[in-house]
Amino acid sequence: MGEKKLILVLGATASGKTDYSISLATEYGCPVISCDSRQIYKELKIGTAPPTAEQLSKVKHYFIFSHSVNDHYTAGQYEIEALELLEKLFETHDTIVATGGSGLYADALCYGMDDFPPADLELRKTIMERLSKEGIESLRGELKLLDRESYDSIDIANSQRVVRALEVTLQTGRKFSSFKKDCAKQRPFIIEKRLLERPRAELYERVDRRVDKMMEDGLLDEVKGLVPYKHLPALKTVGYRELFEYLDGEITLEEAVDLIKRNTRRYAKRQMTWWRRYKDFIYINC
Repeated sequence: MGEKKLILVLGATASGKTDYSISLATEYGCPVISCDSRQIYKELKIGTAPPTAEQLSKVKHYFIFSHSVNDHYTAGQYEIEALELLEKLFETHDTIVATGGSGLYADALCYGMDDFPPADLELRKTIMERLSKEGIESLRGELKLLDRESYDSIDIANSQRVVRALEVTLQTGRKFSSFKKDCAKQRPFIIEKRLLERPRAELYERVDRRVDKMMEDGLLDEVKGLVPYKHLPALKTVGYRELFEYLDGEITLEEAVDLIKRNTRRYAKRQMTWWRRYKDFIYINC
């Protein structure tokens, strides 16, 4: 498979990855593999900004609406399933396009996942008790001191991500971010990374417009239908947790929408920090 190529389209949320990857897939006559950790869930039709029905009809996509929020799904599982899929697809295609905004999934596809230690349940219980008593800011502060790279790259608004990063760091004495650097498995195909860039002001304007469009398309109704599942990891994500807060009476709808925009812009900034770790990408100026 040495002559086979995977083109990995990277970029911040709302940068235009979907349109660009579809144009590439059309050019090469190949499908698109998603590297998005939220677009895999079939219940999340609006808030994860998945490809539209029209876009899905143009090009075959994999790992879009393929799992349920009730499924326990990890980047390690994604690595196994994506590599098995690529092996089959490369039998009939010389080039495959992949795209997505989840750094951990992209890492899993390119380099593989390192073996994290089994969870220390007592340590996790202690951290969760701290989360309840002290709040997320206390845990973020400790993670920032112990592992600044993880603090800068993970979704620190997601308490589950913060807890896991801090747990691994405290348990092993190694930075959580170091595990991602040590795996580096060889792949039997060429990986060409393309990073889409836009001026920050333009990107943030696109983020705001997209959030407004999601609300017009019925995001609030989607979230209302997911209330029974709001405790699941898949729903601890931007666009859903803010509207759950609104439905719980904690904030107004206007405040929730403003928070979605703000948190999405912050997420976009962290994504670009993550992608620039790669060093070996081709810039695409949008």
